Amino acid sequence: MRETLHRGDADCRGTFRRSGRAGWAQASSAVPNISEQSLDAAAAAAERVMHLKQNFTEQIANADPADRARIVDDTKQAIASAVTDQGLSIEEYTSILEVAQNDDAVRERILRRLQLPNKD
Repeated sequence: MRETLHRGDADCRGTFRRSGRAGWAQASSAVPNISEQSLDAAAAAAERVMHLKQNFTEQIANADPADRARIVDDTKQAIASAVTDQGLSIEEYTSILEVAQNDDAVRERILRRLQLPNKD
C-alpha cells in the first residue's frame, strides 16, 4: 500500500511536502545540517503521523456525516501532538521534511530511521 501524506508528513517511499525553513542551519556548501536528534524526532513523528492518517482514512470512510467534523478536528490535534511530543515545533517538523523532499541525503537519513514493514 502506498500512501502519500501531505502537510509536512513523509510517506514510506520518501515523498515529502511542505514549506518552511526553521529547524535547520545551512552549511557553507548550502547542504542542510540537521542534527541527528532532530532527524530522530522527525522520523518518529512522521511514523506516528502516518499511522494517524491511516486510522483517519478508515474512520472517516465509516463515519456518520455528523461525526466527520469531530473526527477531522481530533485527528488534526493528534497529528500536532505527535510532532510536538517528539520535541519539535510544527514549523521545525515541516521544515525538516521540506529539506528531505529536496535533498536525497537528508531524505535517506530519515528513511533509515523509519521502521517500515518488510514487503517481501
